[in-house]
Amino acid sequence: MERLKQHLPALSLLALLGLWHVLAQLLVSPNLPGPLQVAIVLWRELQSGQLPYHLGVTLLRLASSFSIAMLLGCTLGIALGRNPQLDAFFDNWLVIFLNIPALVTIILCYVWFGLVEWAAILAVVINKLPNVIVSIREGTRALDKDLLEMARCYRFGLRKTVRHVIWPQLHPFVMGATRSGLALIWKIILVVELLGRSNGMGYQLHLYFQLFDVASILAYTIAFVLVIQLIEWLVLKPLDKQAQRWRR
Repeated sequence: MERLKQHLPALSLLALLGLWHVLAQLLVSPNLPGPLQVAIVLWRELQSGQLPYHLGVTLLRLASSFSIAMLLGCTLGIALGRNPQLDAFFDNWLVIFLNIPALVTIILCYVWFGLVEWAAILAVVINKLPNVIVSIREGTRALDKDLLEMARCYRFGLRKTVRHVIWPQLHPFVMGATRSGLALIWKIILVVELLGRSNGMGYQLHLYFQLFDVASILAYTIAFVLVIQLIEWLVLKPLDKQAQRWRR
């Protein structure tokens, strides 16, 4: 039973590929190419260098906007969580920015600042920032006051208090904001690139949409999803495991 449980993720993916293959065989339509056809297109794009180039550009934008949003969001979230007056003043701002559609923010940034790279990054940051602030604010509110008081009594100092008292409690909220942030930001970046950039995954997807090339659309989508999964497996999960070592 335990061995079956270990193999369930692989079996699930195989079942999905099998269902995709069966549907493609039944429909026999260019609107739903089979897995093999998409794999051939994916390999062709890798060999041509087009996919690595556009994927790299998108990942660079993702890393820049994600880093800015997380740094600002964590700082502001902690400040709002620790200061009730500041939180009460800016709470309506957060509600407003949380409910502004991403498309509106992107269009306004391009209209106000032009079709330049930093306007694209700014649009992504503005869309992600409120979510990070809210997550970290809630985590800061949930900090155990008794543990903070203990750290103060034992004169831990700021660095030791942050490392041993605050960070272990905030970690789940930071990881939640990180995972949701990656999922949200890359979708927003695709729209940003579609509307105002001449490179990147979004630009390529828009190009293939105009050509009704579904196989290429699926190939680029699968490539990006695989990269995000690699980030999850090779970066986020090891960091999560290391940060959770203190738990029994």
